[in-house]
Amino acid sequence: MNRATLVFAGLLLLAIPLSLLAGRVWLDPASTPNASIILAELRLPRALLAIVVGAGLGAAGAAMQGYLRNPLADPGLFGIAPGAALGAVAALWFGYAASPWLLPLFALVGAGGAMALLAAIAGRTGGIALFTLAGLMVASLAGALTALAISMAPNAFAMSEIVMWLNGALTDRSWREVWLAAPLVVLGIALLWRSGKSLDALTLGEPVARSLGVDTRLLLWLLIVGVGLTVGASVAVAGIIGFVGLIVPHLVRPLTDRRPSQLIVPSALAGALLVLVADSVVRVLPLVTELRLGIALSLLGAPFFLLLLLRMRKGLA
Repeated sequence: MNRATLVFAGLLLLAIPLSLLAGRVWLDPASTPNASIILAELRLPRALLAIVVGAGLGAAGAAMQGYLRNPLADPGLFGIAPGAALGAVAALWFGYAASPWLLPLFALVGAGGAMALLAAIAGRTGGIALFTLAGLMVASLAGALTALAISMAPNAFAMSEIVMWLNGALTDRSWREVWLAAPLVVLGIALLWRSGKSLDALTLGEPVARSLGVDTRLLLWLLIVGVGLTVGASVAVAGIIGFVGLIVPHLVRPLTDRRPSQLIVPSALAGALLVLVADSVVRVLPLVTELRLGIALSLLGAPFFLLLLLRMRKGLA
């Protein structure tokens, strides 16, 4: 267990009780009426879901940056998040979201469709360049279809629901979403962790990795399924929450030896911490309505991304 794992695990343990108490009205378990019900049925599942979503996005970002050998890589590049979003938008568009299970199931089907399309295009060769281009194509296609669904929404209510869902949030989530997302995210992280040693070898280049016995096709499948499960499940229950997979590996990397295999688990913990803290902050902000979590993290992530670009430009100068 490396230092980064211990650091972020410790911080996460400190953040969980604070998240359970935080809100527009701070909870005092000793004096608040029905405090146990509020904790058990409202705040605890929301906190656990924040941990699950953040862990999945953080691990996916670390694995992607290791595979593409690009510190600016983000899980959205795979096209799986836009595919899951398209599935959820389809559920809202056709009015199926009234059932509590149909919207996340549609989102998972959308993620699965994006995974299948990626595998069909790039799964035979295992080449990084082809896989990157395939991911960009899937993301562009899913984004265009989502925009088409918004522009042709059957009524203003459906359009509002689609736009609000795409902004990402953990509001009004329950144990149902936790039980749906947690097993998929855990399995996805396990697959990404399994790919760690191969990602280490890949940092030396594809020819060297193959000479060391790395099966690049197996590695690609591990990443497609691992990222598909983590990102697809996260989008299915929370909507689009961006920049987590981009930010987290950069926070973790200085605390490790920078090998991809040493980044995946700490990035999962750091992602869980980031989403949990961000969700706690949006709950306590003195606004008329709660700020959407996806918007809050985008406001944080965009300047971070700009800072990374400026640092890279300075390094190239």
